[in-house]
Amino acid sequence: MSTTPTLRKLYIEQVVPELVRTRGYKNKHEVPKLTKIVLNSGIDADADKNQIADIQRDLGLVAGQKPVIAKAKKAISNFKLKQGQVVGCHVTLRGPSMWEFLYRLIAVALPTIRDFRGVSPKLDGQGNYTIGITDLTIFPEITMEHAKKAAGLDISIVTSAETDDEGRELLRLLGMPFRRSDATAAPKPHAA
Repeated sequence: MSTTPTLRKLYIEQVVPELVRTRGYKNKHEVPKLTKIVLNSGIDADADKNQIADIQRDLGLVAGQKPVIAKAKKAISNFKLKQGQVVGCHVTLRGPSMWEFLYRLIAVALPTIRDFRGVSPKLDGQGNYTIGITDLTIFPEITMEHAKKAAGLDISIVTSAETDDEGRELLRLLGMPFRRSDATAAPKPHAA
């Protein structure tokens, strides 16, 4: 018997009613939802097989499922890249594993970043959000002994939102710690 992930329960019980109330949706099916989360990690062109296996293992530990290896479709001499050479690995998360990963990202991984002041509030123009992580060791599944070389990670959160405002509001209500920009910061009191 599987239980509903914590963040999905929050979405159903609090986020959907809040968005229906504030945004004026006619019913709950109009409310934007998470579609998928894609994790992507690039690999250096001169990486050896051990380094590729390490990054694949680490990404698998973070995602909870085995990553797919991505190979170059054509040769590019300026990047010292040959056709068929491994250039990265990626994982697509959907359903309960997507909700569990997002919860771990928001509640565990992001707060462990040194001098963390929030993530950028910029979305891609279509309601989707991408964040870059420079070091995988912020996730508790990765230990310093296993991480021989620092690997980065791109996290793309795909939503059904039609605008950036809808997507940002959805992620904010789910707990994404957006950085307060100068435009959204509280106005400073004027000196008399």
